[in-house]
Amino acid sequence: MKKISDDIVYIGVDDLKLDLFESQYPLPEGISYNSYLIKDEKVAVLDTVDGSMAGEWKANLAEALNGRKPDYLVLHHIEPDHAGVVGWMVAEYPDLQIVASAKAISMLPQFFPGIDFSGRSVAVKDGDSLELGEHTLQFFTAPMVHWPEVIVSYDSATGCLFSADAFGKFGALSRCGFFGEDDGDWACEARRYYFNICGKYGNPVTTLLTKLSKLDVKVVCPLHGPILRSNLEYYLNLYKTWASYGVESEGVFIAYASIHGATAKVAEQLADILRAKGCPKVAIADLCRTDIAEDIEDAFRYGKMVIAASTYDGTLFPPMHSFLWHLQVKAYQKRTVAIIENGSWAPASGKVMREMLSAMKEIDIIEPVVTIKSAPDAATTAALEALATSLL
Repeated sequence: MKKISDDIVYIGVDDLKLDLFESQYPLPEGISYNSYLIKDEKVAVLDTVDGSMAGEWKANLAEALNGRKPDYLVLHHIEPDHAGVVGWMVAEYPDLQIVASAKAISMLPQFFPGIDFSGRSVAVKDGDSLELGEHTLQFFTAPMVHWPEVIVSYDSATGCLFSADAFGKFGALSRCGFFGEDDGDWACEARRYYFNICGKYGNPVTTLLTKLSKLDVKVVCPLHGPILRSNLEYYLNLYKTWASYGVESEGVFIAYASIHGATAKVAEQLADILRAKGCPKVAIADLCRTDIAEDIEDAFRYGKMVIAASTYDGTLFPPMHSFLWHLQVKAYQKRTVAIIENGSWAPASGKVMREMLSAMKEIDIIEPVVTIKSAPDAATTAALEALATSLL
């Protein structure tokens, strides 16, 4: 049983069987469902886990309780992967009080029809606290990080911040390490997690970070991924950059969607030209084959992007359309973007890409659009040279 402190125990579980998080994001290294227990004069369980892992979690809970009964179940976030065992908890412990936001309490019957939560729940808001003895949890609302009912809590006795989905990452703890410092590259999967789960909600995340800035946070305990206890400034600064849609890394991301390979050749040629001109980093992705979640991650990571796509059925090749649609949904903004279109007789993909980009905030489109007709030629090379100069 892992300990966060003398009185705070980790009772979460790893899920190595789940292939897709939220049925869309690949999990090559699994996922953790984090849950914690504070044992004081009063006992508080902090969140549960996905119902598919209930058996292992119940065993962890029983071991941590060691014969005691929980007084409170604190629900920071009631998405099913964190609240899947709530129904069992209220049946198993009739005196248990649920502590959550008013919004969460109102939503619980939607997930657990037939269970009466009235009289056994406590609604908390900003600044409210729950005294357990030596430990006192102070609550802060975090609406739309990334659901409207989310709260986080802070234990002043240990400096532990229970951060809900904030500061989470993909990866089972048995694979990525229990503590953040055990993880060779925390930012990689944390970035993919953030921009695909919370990316749309930069303003709410910034609001939460402002609330937390007044606290002496020593340990961050998220609902997914490692516990963070060292180099906290690094994690906080990354979140500030991500939430403000700032540029994390200097470089250019090239995303292409090619039908027969000609557009791919143009994208690779541009990448070579950029590298030769000294671009600090060039990342490139074939949208027909890569994980779109990783492509979204890279689009947000770099300040400049090139999109290259074929015309298809008089409009835009679907893999590029899907990518740009996802970017729009995730509030892609504050970036410089260049467009390369390809079409054999009536190039139209550039027009559609421009229209989709125009629906996003603060997107600076580099002119002119580079047009390829079927295959690259000498004029293409000259156009790519000029485009590379504009990008640097």
